[in-house]
Amino acid sequence: MADRYLSLTATAPGRFLTRRLGLPQPAALRRWSPEQPCLPGDLLHLTAGSGLRGLAPVLARTGLPLAAPTAGRPADTALAAVVLDATGVRDVDTLAEVHAALHPVVRSVADSGRIVVLGSPLDTGGDHHQAAAQQALEGFVRSLGKEIGRGRTVNLLRLSDAEAARSTLCFLLSPRSAYVSGQVIAVTAQGSPAPADPSLPQAGRTALVTGGVRGIGEAVARALARDGAHVVVLDVPQARDDALRVAGQLGGTALALDITAADAGERIAAELPGGLDVLIHNAGVTRDRRLVNMPSERWSSVLDVNLASVLRTTDALLAKGTLRRGGRIVATASIAGLAGNAGQTNYGASKAGVAGLVRSLAPRALAEHGITVNAVAPGFIETRMTAAVPLFIREAGRRMNSLAQGGLPVDVAETAAWLAHPASGAVNGQVVRVCGQSLLGA
Repeated sequence: MADRYLSLTATAPGRFLTRRLGLPQPAALRRWSPEQPCLPGDLLHLTAGSGLRGLAPVLARTGLPLAAPTAGRPADTALAAVVLDATGVRDVDTLAEVHAALHPVVRSVADSGRIVVLGSPLDTGGDHHQAAAQQALEGFVRSLGKEIGRGRTVNLLRLSDAEAARSTLCFLLSPRSAYVSGQVIAVTAQGSPAPADPSLPQAGRTALVTGGVRGIGEAVARALARDGAHVVVLDVPQARDDALRVAGQLGGTALALDITAADAGERIAAELPGGLDVLIHNAGVTRDRRLVNMPSERWSSVLDVNLASVLRTTDALLAKGTLRRGGRIVATASIAGLAGNAGQTNYGASKAGVAGLVRSLAPRALAEHGITVNAVAPGFIETRMTAAVPLFIREAGRRMNSLAQGGLPVDVAETAAWLAHPASGAVNGQVVRVCGQSLLGA
């Protein structure tokens, strides 16, 4: 459904009226397209404290030209992005360098630009000054994200090895991350090699997308096919024709299957004798009602589709070795599971359960199978489901985030594609909100 308010604020009268009334003024977000694969402008690299070794060559490969130092750059030059290396911040005194570095340049970041702050893992074993200073970066980033406006995003990336974070930096510094803001993402020092063809990172790989015939699932399937994967579009038997249509458009395969069936994992394995590289758990349902009015079948049907089927299928595919080493599992959580939502105790429970699955399984799946496990947690996304929400609730959902607008299915798809990227092996056990920094639970 079209966002009429966003269209209104794009006009001169609309901007005047909303400014006078003190209403939100969302900016049109710049998203990835083949014609505009990069943000326009330069990348400014700043440092607070001691810098991270090997960062400069990684930034040079993000596709953004490096800007001249602040002293040699015209004051009115718009920046596509700013990366502040704060990995060396270890106490309150060096926190002052964060302010000193960013204060002069925030106004220079272009509309839909990016600020990425790099931090270090917290030292929880002894140096509480370092832990306090590094934790302070989270409050700083989330606060800056809420005030910066004009479609710009701010995120914190915790890392100890620059090369291992390459795919994540490329994502955060690109139009693909348009609706990801206020997030704290950790990468380990254990990276994975870059694909032979960066333009087709999933070439030669097979990806399965559950609930793949419409909305977010279809967008994920299209993003993975664009990246070179052979996509298996799975949906319920009643949607067989739609699955055939989408799979046909993508050069993939359709699989009509009830994901809640007890033997769903075994049947998927039988359909994929050559193995699977990417598993996207997207299938989900809602059966909203306040707990006092919720019959048991509404509870059980949502938990079965959204959580139990994810657990059963994942366990079966790992046990049978269908998921190959170097594989990726990306599940779909929700901010309703992270922050709660009235009338959705069943849905919130199921999506919080997905987050628990990710955090528990991720280290073991990597150690035993060489497979990463992560989740996306969408906020208000413009889908057929949200189009049916009553007008005032829908408008509140759209505006109650730092970008003052709803996201699109492609925003979730691009985030899932990054987590599924062969070079994203250092990203594991993360639950990344794709919500425009929603005020819910933020």
